[in-house]
Amino acid sequence: MILFWLILIPFLGGLLCWQAERWGEQAPRWIALGTMLFVLVASIVLWAGGDFSALGAGERPWLLEWRIPWIPRFGIEVHLALDGLSLILIGLTGFLGTLAVLCSWKEIVERVGFFHLNLLFVLGGVVGVFLALDLFLFFLFWELMLVPMYFLIALWGHSGSPGQTRIRAAIRFFIYTQASGLLMLVAILALVFLHYASSGEITFSYEALLNADLPDNASFWIMLGFFVAFAVKLPVVPFHGWLPDAHAQAPTAGSVDLAGILLKTAAYGILRFAIPLFPEQSQAFAPVAMALGVVGIIYGAVLACGQQDIKRLIAYASISHMGFILIALYSGSELAIQGAIIIMVAHAFSSSALFILSGQVYERIHTRDMRRMGGLWGRIPTLPGFTLFFMAASLGMPATANFIGEFMVLFGTFRSAPVVVVIASAGLVLAAIYSLLMMQRVHFGPEQHPGRLAGPDVREYSMMLALLGLTLAVGLNPQPLLEMTVSMVQPVAELFVAGPARAGGMN
Repeated sequence: MILFWLILIPFLGGLLCWQAERWGEQAPRWIALGTMLFVLVASIVLWAGGDFSALGAGERPWLLEWRIPWIPRFGIEVHLALDGLSLILIGLTGFLGTLAVLCSWKEIVERVGFFHLNLLFVLGGVVGVFLALDLFLFFLFWELMLVPMYFLIALWGHSGSPGQTRIRAAIRFFIYTQASGLLMLVAILALVFLHYASSGEITFSYEALLNADLPDNASFWIMLGFFVAFAVKLPVVPFHGWLPDAHAQAPTAGSVDLAGILLKTAAYGILRFAIPLFPEQSQAFAPVAMALGVVGIIYGAVLACGQQDIKRLIAYASISHMGFILIALYSGSELAIQGAIIIMVAHAFSSSALFILSGQVYERIHTRDMRRMGGLWGRIPTLPGFTLFFMAASLGMPATANFIGEFMVLFGTFRSAPVVVVIASAGLVLAAIYSLLMMQRVHFGPEQHPGRLAGPDVREYSMMLALLGLTLAVGLNPQPLLEMTVSMVQPVAELFVAGPARAGGMN
């Protein structure tokens, strides 16, 4: 039942936050903080007591599993399951959810209860995505994340330059993700009905649909429906149009959730559903997916170099980093796929830290325009040093988690796609350029705001130290994460090896 409570507690906590506003604006903050700490502590307890070396065998594919009938007429169940990958991402959700509550402590002063309702509903939906194995339930949680995130951007966001309003950014986010979600629904229904036509059984069960006997011509299009839905959320160029505006206009907590958690749901969906359900089609599509990944790496890095809004720069850098993940997932290399998981964790730490830092600078000088910054080094205690560290981590400096992940991705992919690796490596050079540009414009150069500014308080300092410590911990010792995910990664990598053989047998 712990899987059920991991999903239910954030929703109950959100409702309680909404009603607790009548007790004062501090009550919802503390309730939300306690709710996310529950998710984080539960994840740590499951990690400490889990035996991940025994997973992957036919008799025990999951660390925990819970299923009950829901709508038997249509073969729909409440089927939740947890393995190493799910546990890592749920723990990440609990940790970043805690930071999202903390970083909004002083930023959000209006409708505090309703803000935390939406924040916790987003996080509850994310936990559901990471646990759901029934495809109908997965789609339900996938869509459940959208409306509260729309409200977070539309009601508590920041309007930027003329024409770049928070309402416009929220509507664009909702249209992109809702359209891709409907495409996924069509793909799921097509998969279920084709399986029903061949087997006589109507079901949304992940295990049953893994072995579905589908016509070759239909399989590719269904796989493409899943891929596009996940590509919009990742995001993959050219489906990325919603991301820069959403990041730039969202409140700091919304940016932390978007960059640290919501983008990872797409990578998880590709790894859990798109590739295992359609192995031959995914292998045939791999060159296209990897080409899109390379385009995203270069495109995101080049546009990051030209940004003046600090949050838009971080957003385009995120697009570039997601390109490495896409390359790795379709490389067919176990090493590269595990590297993608490390990048998912590392990017969550570094990008969340940079968004929190940009929010802290905004609270002090009330601008995100780097042309109106400058000379902050030495005038804000500690914050410039943290910014320098996380920019170095973002560009992949050794001893950080980002370096380990990118090294594993490039090294693992080189054997199957050396040209892709060579071109993608240019993204690392561009990352150094936009990182140095950001440091120069924000913390050096002519002073735009004379006088000494307030340094971080205990809350801000604690958040930065926690993110710094975890970035170094994963960078220096990634083995625990690798051991937790190997049982899930190995079968996915083997699908690429077995694909041609199975196709040849079918012919």
